[in-house]
Amino acid sequence: MDVFNKICNSVAGTVAGTVNQLSNALPGNPVTREYEATKLIGSAGPGLLWKIYSGHKKSTKQEVSVFVLEKKCLDRFARKSDREALLTSYRKGVAQLTKLRHPRLLVVQHALEESRDSLAFVSEPVRESLLNLLKTEDAIYPVEIKYGLIQLSEALQFIHKEGRLLHMNICPENIIVNASGAWKLAGFDFALSATPTSDPQQPSWSAEESDWSLPIECRPFSDITAPELSLSQLATPANDMFSLGCLAYAVFNKGRPLLARESDAQAPTRNLHKLKQLNVAQLTSVPDGLKDYVKMLLNIKPELRPDAHQFTQIEYFQDVTVKTLNYLDSLFQWDNLQKSQFYKGLPQILPQLPHRVCLLRVIPCLAKEFVNHTMVPFVLPNVLQISEKSTKDEFTQYILPSLIPVLKIVEPVQVLLILMQRMELLLKLTPAEYVRSDVMPVMHRALDSMDQQAAQELCLAALPGVASLIDYPAMKNALLPRILRVCLTTPHTSVRVNCLVCLGKLLEHLDKWLVYDQVLPFLPKITSREPAVLMGILGVYKLALTLPKLGISKEVLATQVIPFLFPLTVENSLTLSQFGMLMGLLKEMTARVEAEQKEKLEQISGLQKEQQSASISLVTPPGQLVAAPPPQSELDSFFSSLGIDTATDSTPKPAPKTPMTMTPSASTGSLSLEDKQRLARQQEESRGMKSSTNGHTQRPITSPVTPSPAPKPSTSLMDGFLESNLKQMSFTTQKPIMQQTQMPTLPIMQSPTQPTWNTGNTMGGMNAMPASNWSMMPNNGPARPMGMMQQQQQQPHLTSPNMMMSPSSFSQPMYGQQNKPAKQLTAAEMQDLLS
Repeated sequence: MDVFNKICNSVAGTVAGTVNQLSNALPGNPVTREYEATKLIGSAGPGLLWKIYSGHKKSTKQEVSVFVLEKKCLDRFARKSDREALLTSYRKGVAQLTKLRHPRLLVVQHALEESRDSLAFVSEPVRESLLNLLKTEDAIYPVEIKYGLIQLSEALQFIHKEGRLLHMNICPENIIVNASGAWKLAGFDFALSATPTSDPQQPSWSAEESDWSLPIECRPFSDITAPELSLSQLATPANDMFSLGCLAYAVFNKGRPLLARESDAQAPTRNLHKLKQLNVAQLTSVPDGLKDYVKMLLNIKPELRPDAHQFTQIEYFQDVTVKTLNYLDSLFQWDNLQKSQFYKGLPQILPQLPHRVCLLRVIPCLAKEFVNHTMVPFVLPNVLQISEKSTKDEFTQYILPSLIPVLKIVEPVQVLLILMQRMELLLKLTPAEYVRSDVMPVMHRALDSMDQQAAQELCLAALPGVASLIDYPAMKNALLPRILRVCLTTPHTSVRVNCLVCLGKLLEHLDKWLVYDQVLPFLPKITSREPAVLMGILGVYKLALTLPKLGISKEVLATQVIPFLFPLTVENSLTLSQFGMLMGLLKEMTARVEAEQKEKLEQISGLQKEQQSASISLVTPPGQLVAAPPPQSELDSFFSSLGIDTATDSTPKPAPKTPMTMTPSASTGSLSLEDKQRLARQQEESRGMKSSTNGHTQRPITSPVTPSPAPKPSTSLMDGFLESNLKQMSFTTQKPIMQQTQMPTLPIMQSPTQPTWNTGNTMGGMNAMPASNWSMMPNNGPARPMGMMQQQQQQPHLTSPNMMMSPSSFSQPMYGQQNKPAKQLTAAEMQDLLS
């Protein structure tokens, strides 16, 4: 924040300093009522007393330059007469320049205004004086010097003949370089007007002898003054041509003059002696093609100097680049046919011109033709060719302002095609805000022009480069619908393919939901089956599938994409490689559907198992066994016989636990750790029950016919275990024992007085033994007749399995075996019961 405040304070201080400077420069001057001066850009005139400011007109914002002379700068001259003479010459020069109107002279837009503190006038936009340019520029291009000298020669030709004036002070300080790089003649402070004569075709001028007591700023410079003018006051147009020769030498010699600038009366004589000894070898800085003519301009005899018209016709200036610049300045005089021919040949000449010249001299001339829509197709290629070598800042400053009106031109259609051909260049150089406001409408217009196939293809090729600058609403509502519409309606296969290629490149700039809503539903609507179109569709799908920010869901793949792509596999127009690409994409999509769906089902199965485990742990009391799973259905058995697993989970599952009797070794191998811990606890409890029942005898049954009372709830682990297993058994409806096809088998006693259990099959063996073996007679008693057994058919405790197998019945003597102690169970028998 402190850094930001420092920057703001610095900018504010600079602006305040500039405002104060301008306020001091123009206090109360009438020029300030209409014009606003902003920045000091250069200086001009004798002693560089004129300060040049850039500015604009307040009402129209038109760019101008403001020349200001502060009277306090004249305080260095001691004599008041000198100050007044200098002010008089400045007033005269500006007044004379205001009267003259020529392209080679500085254009004055507002006449001189004077206040108590300053003189000021307004001109066309300029850069600086030639003297400033010679001091600041590293080099001035030869074509600039050539054309500048021609411009000065044309200006002298005009003032000599039409203006009937002699300039008398042609020097770098009085040459102004305008904003487009043209050299403009100014500084008419010591100009001489022709005296009236009887022959208007032969004007004459009279000059006064120089007052060497005046400051050098108050008289023509001695180093550019012709010797005949200084010695004999002979004033002719040849005086100005001598000054032009001195200027040419100084320009090629980096501003250093040929003659010394002295202020004494003997200076003209010394200069004359030096000029008499001048030879071509001393003009080493001057180009070979111009040396001889510069030496002629510096001749001490005025009649040997070439005039302004002759100087422009020498071979040195007959250069194609110079002629081109000269033609550009005179284009307003030509008709459209001549202009079109010139503009067609201009692209071959532009590479020979320096880039600065193209920006400052060629572009302003070409921009004037943009108002003539007929000439735009001929002018626009040249402007875009110059733009290729321009930086972004140069393009924005010099080219774009004149190019924006062209972007809005609807007719002729050639303009649209040219813009599309160079659209990539425009997008590269144009700032983002201008792309959105001015360039994008041109691209929309190209897409909408159905009869311009080339424009559409060029536009589609350039669109991906501007995609990052397009906001979401414009992409969704303006650009993307146009591309999709062109792809469906165009009769040209190349345009359709370019639409798909453009669409694929735009995917990375699109939102996922925009792709789902507009792009993916659009592709199946393309009815064309050309191989190129199909490969374009595959490319869009491939990119949508692989881009991390997009991706196609398995639902869309399974319901939309794969059903659309699979019929394309039987297209005979596809080559082998294209078919391979199609199948590879389909396999990739199918594999993704399989992987994602499998992962989803695994997650669902895991959640279901967790829910079942949670519900069992909440519902099943501790120590109670879980019911066995239902038996395998016939359909599952059929698929299993074929080697097909019908389970949804591909992972192997443990075999379901059944209440069948298992040996301890087998049980241990298939039980989990929790089951083993639970059985160990049950074993400890059974041992505790065994120890608690030692010394007690079972209560005998008083009557085998009378049903025993209902057993009380048992808290022992043994009772709970047997009761839970008995509830899981499936018995038939109660019937008399003799009417059953198979009689339940009672346990076989191990002693004459104690019944025993069949350990071969705990549950199934009770029903497997035939009724004929079911005898409970004591070993020492006689066999019971069958009639007695028939009399016992109605005994409830024999016909009811629950009564027969009730846990309480094991504590009573059976069939008259009264008061006989029960045999203790071994550990193996107890384990069998627990299993």
